[in-house]
Amino acid sequence: MSETQPAAAVYTHGHGEAVLRSHTWRTAANSAAFLLPHLRPDMTILDIGCGPGTITADLASYVPDGRITGLEYSADILEKARAHAAEKGVQNIDFATGDIHALPYPDAAFDVTYAHQVLQHITDPVQALREMRRVTRPGGLVAVRDVDMSATAWWPASAAMAQWLELYLRVARGNGGSPDAGRRLHAWAREAGYDPARVACTAGTWCYHTPEERAWWGGLWADRILQSNFAPTSIKNGFATQEDLERVAETWRSWAKEEDGWMTLMHGEILYRV
Repeated sequence: MSETQPAAAVYTHGHGEAVLRSHTWRTAANSAAFLLPHLRPDMTILDIGCGPGTITADLASYVPDGRITGLEYSADILEKARAHAAEKGVQNIDFATGDIHALPYPDAAFDVTYAHQVLQHITDPVQALREMRRVTRPGGLVAVRDVDMSATAWWPASAAMAQWLELYLRVARGNGGSPDAGRRLHAWAREAGYDPARVACTAGTWCYHTPEERAWWGGLWADRILQSNFAPTSIKNGFATQEDLERVAETWRSWAKEEDGWMTLMHGEILYRV
């Protein structure tokens, strides 16, 4: 199969248990720190690709006199998002389905539009950025954060881990995504017509090194390799066999047991004042 982008991107991971295990770990603090200092209590926020809504519910606490909307392409996951918000007692929140390429809102509808780990999975990130700017009010903010998987670093050195990363990049690109999105956000913004002088670029990391973090992160990825959409997609597209995937999963389990184990994921971030 060609690794050029198909007409429509396919979400590489899906929303299985192993994937949600990591998604529900995400908070405003660990996934939107670059945005938090700019929030005011009365703002309205659109959180695009909200998934199970943990970041969304957290952000709601920063705008107690405003409101936040969590938007998802898939309706199924929104039941978990609504349940999480209800469990946390969050009132100033609602959820809806929609496509980032054609947001179902009028121009200038929100003070802030935010997307975390979304642009890497879609076919046309430039159009998505145009839409985010369109629904943001003058003086408001467009905030985007995406991982750069190619920049993932780990210790100890491991040829097997390098093979995992190569496989991941092939699968993500074969699905129509851009797994190196983090380093490209500012370039996509310029292509979308954003004024480069008003694009603030930063970077953030997730780092895993304690025994507990390694066990959680390594076990999560071992399960994700075998139990998420990653497995059937890898096999169907001829990127890996079931035996290959079993070996990759074992690589993650072995890394998790390494006393000197360490891993960091780099994220690119842009903040744009409309």
